[in-house]
Amino acid sequence: MSARVPAGILSGYPRRPIRQIPDLNNERMKEAQQSMHGPAEHDVSVEAAGPPRIWLVIGDKPGDNAQVEIIAEALGMPFEIRRVLPKQKYVLGKPFFYPSLRHLDLSRSDALEPPWPDVILTIGRRPTMVALWIQKQAAGRSRIILLGRPKRWMQRYSLVIAPPQYQVPDHPRIFKLGLPLMRSPEAAIAKATDIWRERLADLPRPLTTLLIGGPTQPFRFDADTARELLTAAAEAAGSGFLYVSTSRRTPPEVITTLEKNLPDNARLYRWSPDSADNPYQALLGLSDRFIVTGDSISMMVEIARLGKPLAIFPLPYRGGPGPYLQRLLATYLQQGRPDRAGDRLLVAVGRALHRVGIIGFARDLTATHRILYERGWATPLGQGFPASGPTPADELHRVVERIRALLAR
Repeated sequence: MSARVPAGILSGYPRRPIRQIPDLNNERMKEAQQSMHGPAEHDVSVEAAGPPRIWLVIGDKPGDNAQVEIIAEALGMPFEIRRVLPKQKYVLGKPFFYPSLRHLDLSRSDALEPPWPDVILTIGRRPTMVALWIQKQAAGRSRIILLGRPKRWMQRYSLVIAPPQYQVPDHPRIFKLGLPLMRSPEAAIAKATDIWRERLADLPRPLTTLLIGGPTQPFRFDADTARELLTAAAEAAGSGFLYVSTSRRTPPEVITTLEKNLPDNARLYRWSPDSADNPYQALLGLSDRFIVTGDSISMMVEIARLGKPLAIFPLPYRGGPGPYLQRLLATYLQQGRPDRAGDRLLVAVGRALHRVGIIGFARDLTATHRILYERGWATPLGQGFPASGPTPADELHRVVERIRALLAR
């Protein structure tokens, strides 16, 4: 029987002894071809004799991992962690998507071996590839619950929990969220606030925190973007103090630009994986208002759920017509207008292409921006800060109900 994992442990989960898994190089194309069609359906209903064996297959992104942990804790069932970490070239690079372990650094990842789980909760491209590989080893008997969007093969997932930035169709297996499930660890914030209170006490008020993410398709985040961001943030901070914090994805050229152009009434924290003095959680508790770059959905939603004033800096799109045409095509292939015969045909074609693995579902980060603007939880940077008010509704209980109903079948 698996042991219950305490809340908050995902960020520092201890490594298990590693069992080297055979090289799959010779089977790569064979697996990819087989994966185009997906496995046959299996009856994997939960046996009455006991709870299902649940694995959380998570990766190296704290924001993603935290959302899976939130669901697992709320389910109230025993679960086990399988933390899988990518090779260095795939930390930012995207591996070809198919059921595989080839993109993993096995020396740093948890062992994957039988008995295989009944249920897998996962999130993100790289962990999902591992979840699909596990499902294949289990002859299709492992149910996959995916938080995010299915890159390919909708039929392989028992349930997809889709935040609003993913352009997925209405489907019996898709549960659409109003906002991502990200929220702040209140106990950790309170502890960090107590530790940092005196260190930040002498800073001019209001204290504005600028949280910086990094480049992601189809957006551009370079030195010019960093200068524009810092100018707008300094203007928004006014006579108060601006605390700038980078993150794991912030490019070196952006950090260098921030260092060279930092205003006198500002301080810069450079994120490091080895830093024991990260002010992030303390800033969540002590800052008066926040600015977040538009790529970081998790940080935006986290702050909105705290009920603190939030401004969003939308990143510019990459140059050329490519990104625009890609968004336009994705919208028509996956949504379209049901009152137009041509659109209905395009939607049917798009879904057929997705079923065979040729295209995936599109992502639109600005969809979350629009929700936050419309509900009064955020404003675009340069248009002031919204007043504090009601926080977003918590949809976690609805997600839990849906998963429990699935497991009861």
